[in-house]
Amino acid sequence: MNTTGGAHASNHASLTASLEQVQPLRHTPAGLPVLDMQLVHASTGQEAGAQRQIALGIKAVAFGTQAERLARQALGSLWDFQGFLAQGRNGKGVVFHIREFQPHQF
Repeated sequence: MNTTGGAHASNHASLTASLEQVQPLRHTPAGLPVLDMQLVHASTGQEAGAQRQIALGIKAVAFGTQAERLARQALGSLWDFQGFLAQGRNGKGVVFHIREFQPHQF
């Protein structure tokens, strides 16, 4: 894989989404909690001067205390997530790695 950008590259993602599917909490061989989940986002936005419906489903993962906190949340609950994007296992798809999250404020 060709990498560019070096120390000045940026990979920050923010997403308001609901918890659609959550796998059971698991642990790495080193004992670190891991939570795999599916997030769903829906909104409207402007593109090329027109209003557009935006819908997105994305795989996500959280580690450590963030994983433990998310494992206790209700399916369908809405959150503001911050993290970064990375390739999934075996290079399949994109995974949103959650670093922080808080309840969405309406």
